[in-house]
Amino acid sequence: MPFFLFFLIIYFFFFFFFLFSPIVADDGAVMKKLATSLYSTPSDWKSNDFCSWTGIRCDKSKRVTSISLASKSLSGTLPSNLNELSQLQTLSLQNNQISGALPTLANLTNLEEVYLDNNNFTSIPQTFFTGLTSLQNMSLSQNGNLEPWNIPTDLADSSSLVLFYASKVNAVGSLPDVFGSFPNLQSLRLSYNNFTGPLPKTLSGSGIQNLWINNQLLGLSGTIDVLGTMTQLTQAWLHENAFTGPIPDLSNCTSLFDLELRGNQFTGIIPSSLTSLPQLVNISLDNNKFQGPFPAFGNGVKVSLGTTNNFCKPKSSPCSPQVTALLAVAKDIGYPMNLATSWIGNDPCQGWTFITCDAQQKNVMVVNFAKQKFTGSISPAFANLTSLKNLLLNDNNLSGSIPVVLTNLTQLRVLDVSNNNLSGPVPVFPHGVMLKLAGNNSSIAHGLVAGIVAGAVILMAVVIFVICRCYAKKHKQKIGLVPLPQNDKEMGKNGVMGIANGHGGFGNELHSQSSDDTNEVQVFDGGNVAISILVLREVTNNFSEENILGKGGFGVVYKGVLHDGTQIAVKRMESAAMGTKGMKEFQAEIAVLTKVRHRHLVALLGFCINGHERLLVYEYMPQGNLGQHLFNLNENGYSPLTWKQRVTIALDVARGVEYLHSLARQSFIHRDLKPSNVLLGDDLRAKVADFGLVKNAPDGKYSVETRLAGTFGYLAPEYAATGRVTTKVDVYAYGVVLMELITGRKALDETMPEDSSHLVTWFRRVMINKDNIGKAIDPVLNPDDETFGSICKVAELAGYCTAREPSQRPDMGHAVNTLAPLVEQWKPSSHDEEEGYGIDLHLSLPQALERWRSEGTTDTVNYSFNNSSSTSRGDTQSSIPPNTFNSMDCR
Repeated sequence: MPFFLFFLIIYFFFFFFFLFSPIVADDGAVMKKLATSLYSTPSDWKSNDFCSWTGIRCDKSKRVTSISLASKSLSGTLPSNLNELSQLQTLSLQNNQISGALPTLANLTNLEEVYLDNNNFTSIPQTFFTGLTSLQNMSLSQNGNLEPWNIPTDLADSSSLVLFYASKVNAVGSLPDVFGSFPNLQSLRLSYNNFTGPLPKTLSGSGIQNLWINNQLLGLSGTIDVLGTMTQLTQAWLHENAFTGPIPDLSNCTSLFDLELRGNQFTGIIPSSLTSLPQLVNISLDNNKFQGPFPAFGNGVKVSLGTTNNFCKPKSSPCSPQVTALLAVAKDIGYPMNLATSWIGNDPCQGWTFITCDAQQKNVMVVNFAKQKFTGSISPAFANLTSLKNLLLNDNNLSGSIPVVLTNLTQLRVLDVSNNNLSGPVPVFPHGVMLKLAGNNSSIAHGLVAGIVAGAVILMAVVIFVICRCYAKKHKQKIGLVPLPQNDKEMGKNGVMGIANGHGGFGNELHSQSSDDTNEVQVFDGGNVAISILVLREVTNNFSEENILGKGGFGVVYKGVLHDGTQIAVKRMESAAMGTKGMKEFQAEIAVLTKVRHRHLVALLGFCINGHERLLVYEYMPQGNLGQHLFNLNENGYSPLTWKQRVTIALDVARGVEYLHSLARQSFIHRDLKPSNVLLGDDLRAKVADFGLVKNAPDGKYSVETRLAGTFGYLAPEYAATGRVTTKVDVYAYGVVLMELITGRKALDETMPEDSSHLVTWFRRVMINKDNIGKAIDPVLNPDDETFGSICKVAELAGYCTAREPSQRPDMGHAVNTLAPLVEQWKPSSHDEEEGYGIDLHLSLPQALERWRSEGTTDTVNYSFNNSSSTSRGDTQSSIPPNTFNSMDCR
């Protein structure tokens, strides 16, 4: 009996001991699963004691603290519950062939080191970095099979991070703005991914020593100014991206020994703060657009400059004084790319855009920066161009004040700074300087100028107003302008209606005619200048067969030649044949093209309603449409388009559609983007045409259409299935056009086998393995290595644009940013039609008079800034006549 009581006491003792003692976790289940999911594990992994396995370390409680199996030829996968090893501090599995999805490491608060590089992992969970509060080193590089993924902001939990390597891991999106959370971060390597956008602001002041962000597929963009604050930098690899602007002041980066900047879009002068860095031993600057004097680096520095930079020559000589002054001007507006590509050599009088020189003395007389979308400030360096007569800076986004030193320009006659964001006092210029100030900030201080000249200005303005009215009245009678109709009855009597903006003198010729025909008149907002049917019959040889350019669904297009030699295209339609659908498209085309003006949208010069006829008048595009150049070379007698020409056309179309989507005052969706609606000029620059199906773009919502419109092969899946319309349906169609440019194949080709007749489906299969892309390229291109790289970038963009989900497609602005660097490296031969100076045939009569007064004998000075503000985009056509289609977006 006593023995039984003793046994009972012992039993209850152990029962309560285990009941109330803390539970000790067992890592055995996780390790057993790890052992079965990996192949080629060490031979001793068959024992039951996992803490004795090769590469495994445990603490005294048999909790796993380290898994170190680098370069063990392991394959297989990792178990999904790996993060149950809560005491794990080191995970080292690099240089193996492990595949499958990476498991989450969430909340492994003791984990300090992770090395998973050089494996075959296929995906990474969003929670992978969550709660890794002790993490110091993370290396994921060389896992190129990963699905596209974004670096999450959860990485900021790892405030002790010292090293982060994620090169060639298919990471996308923007760099996370979390680097201010890592006071100890020394090495950041993110090369060979697809990051886009600017460098994060939180890099400023960081202690990073080794920065590798080179070779992004579409390219990081923006400036690299933040590097100037990263004073601990020793090595910075930024090559093969899309960075812009000048090199910042790096004088505080005294430990920098290796700087790779090649293959970007840098401009400006190589600063002395770079050439004098004490530790620098290697620098690459080739394939950029640097300017100014040849940089002089110290002995022992390996320098790569290439052939694309535009340094002054000869190497040993400084830049000429005028070039030095103009480059200082460019500095204050951020060294824009269009100046860097055209300001070549040491003589600004030898083909520099925006510059006009005195033919005899070779001195700069005119600088015309009007409507170039320049930002920055007005440079005092203009004062060093002592022969300057006309300085035109209007319709940009310049800020700051007008430098007082410009009053020292003794030859200055015109200073136009209208429509900017200038503020501050207005300097007092000498008598005889025409100063145009309207459209700037209302905060501009007039100072003493207003009090001194106010009375004189008012008096002179009255006199000039009277002179202008008299001159305009006489000139109007001289050229025979048709009076504007005052009401619907008068419109019916005049019998014609339309618009004309003076393209190539077309406006004057149309204005000089009237018609006695009676017509139906559909009233459109703003229409007020008549186009006579008599004029259209005359210029088209009475719509003769010889003048036919083509035939479409609703009519025939005729070529017309005005008396001054200007060529036009006249689309003639019969209202009976058009039906209700055709009438709506006729009205839609007018409604859209009277509200937009852009160099890459075909301009509607006017329209005419004559009985049952409906006529639209366009600018003439002599090289036909893109489809003829891609698919019907022989019958049209065209030479195959080079890749340079194709990518330039693609950029032109992207700019035109971007304007429709987001830059015009009212946004539109084209809905029928395809090669036959891309027209080409003599220089093979493209313009988007056929706006009969255009719809207003919804503001962030779907617009449900009851009638499907467009062309099969270019229809986005969601539009074809549901009728939902957003700007992304144009992006999809644009992606199809890119594929056609790359392959030379039609969107739908019934002559091809069924499995490859649909271009998008076939192209997607090709892009699964990028090694096959060479087989998809149009054989006539025969690309070299550089061209092949460009084609691959465009192919990648085409894939994004034709994504099945509209939310996954980029906007057209992204397409422009992607293609622009590919075009600029070839320096297209055709200069912007608005880069000229002197007589502007696009000016209306009042604007022409204003120009005449500024260059004539008048001494009028306009010293007033007003509260109006008009922004102007460099890609838009300008000088729309006043009172003509007031709702038109002229930005």
